[in-house]
Amino acid sequence: MREIRFYNTLGRTLETFVPLQAGAVQVYTCGPTVYGHAHIGNLRTFVFEDFLRRSLSYLGLEVTQVMNLTDVDDKTIQRSNEAGLSLDDYTAPFIQSFFEDLETLHVERAEHYPRATEHIPEMIAMIETLLEKGFAYVSDGSVFFRIAADDDYGRLSGIDLSQQMRGERVASDEYEKEDARDFVLWKAAKEGEPSWDSPWGLGRPGWHMECSAMSMKYLGESFDIHCGGVDNIFPHHENEVAQSESATGKPFVKTWIHSEHLMVDGAKMSKSLGNQYTLKELLERGIEPRAIRYLFVSAHYRQKLNFTFDSVAAAANALERVDKMRFRLASASENGGPSATITAAIERLGQDVANALANDLNASEALAAVFQLVRDVNKVIEQGAVGQGDRERVIAALADVDRVFGVLDPGDWQQDDDAADGLSDEAIEGLLADRQAARKSRDFAESDRIRDELQGQGILIEDTPQGPRWRRG
Repeated sequence: MREIRFYNTLGRTLETFVPLQAGAVQVYTCGPTVYGHAHIGNLRTFVFEDFLRRSLSYLGLEVTQVMNLTDVDDKTIQRSNEAGLSLDDYTAPFIQSFFEDLETLHVERAEHYPRATEHIPEMIAMIETLLEKGFAYVSDGSVFFRIAADDDYGRLSGIDLSQQMRGERVASDEYEKEDARDFVLWKAAKEGEPSWDSPWGLGRPGWHMECSAMSMKYLGESFDIHCGGVDNIFPHHENEVAQSESATGKPFVKTWIHSEHLMVDGAKMSKSLGNQYTLKELLERGIEPRAIRYLFVSAHYRQKLNFTFDSVAAAANALERVDKMRFRLASASENGGPSATITAAIERLGQDVANALANDLNASEALAAVFQLVRDVNKVIEQGAVGQGDRERVIAALADVDRVFGVLDPGDWQQDDDAADGLSDEAIEGLLADRQAARKSRDFAESDRIRDELQGQGILIEDTPQGPRWRRG
């Protein structure tokens, strides 16, 4: 197996990745807090995590992925109370919306999607361990993590604790803490909030505790990869490390991988700027989900991605280059033995994509290899040198690397009702016959009119010596 390297946030360096168990990799990914519909910034992170999952599988590792659903926190409670609904009733449609978005963007399903509200006993057990070891304390029915007891606190984020307040007894979330820096593990119940029974009275878990308890339940006390957006590094992931390693005495996560922010028109997303789009809003503008996914996977995960309507149009144009090559290849005649150029191009494709993915998920290099194949195949088509079996080999090679990208086959993205929304196959064939008749009678104005009509309906035409071939765009 080739060497795989990732940029590990823990240590902030590019390092060789060796899974804890040979041939297998365990991944925990921070999922959505389900108080509303996911916006495209969230979805960029989820698509990155899907790209990571697919890449690990492509590189020969068996992946087990866990993605949590945060269905109890301050926002879900506040919004459900405002709506006059139970927590379950309020979050249910947003959980459904989340999975619909994943399906629309062809995100593979994780093996586990644990919900916070279904894992309260595991959280309570972990908090009890932290109390027994002196890393936590009870105050007014709440439980806090004692940061001063953790000598390694801050090593993930690099935060300098000396710059933060310490030693003061201050109120936070209306609870008393020994130190301003301490964070809550269990919140005492407030009136009107959902709560669960615990050794410290009624209450609910802190956000950080949810991920530690659920990740360790499904992946063990130590596992390979934990990822999320860069905004999670501090305090969320830092606090996960502190409480998890204090409880078990073992390393929590081997490799931390974080994706950068999504910008919109060069600015940070915000409701006040009106640029915080949901996937549904983009689809209503006529943007194809395939182009959105391509845009998300085309940029390196550690680079900020600037979403603009021009950039998503450029993504659609890039995909069109692949589609046109596939269409031309399907229409080309196969003569003689396999093309040496195509054989070599296919071999390079697999090697170059694998090498790029193993080098910290270098998506741009991997896609460059795809478009080099497109150029090589187009040249062979233009030379009339497509050989026997070349068509099947090219399509198979694209399908192989598309296990990672998930965007290269337009057939995977066609809607079942495409024909119902436009011309039927019979109508298209009839117009093509009329166009052929017009060309035969040298009525080129009519021929061009029919061609333009078909193109206006999204029908692409390739004229070949055997007659016209067509496909839906």
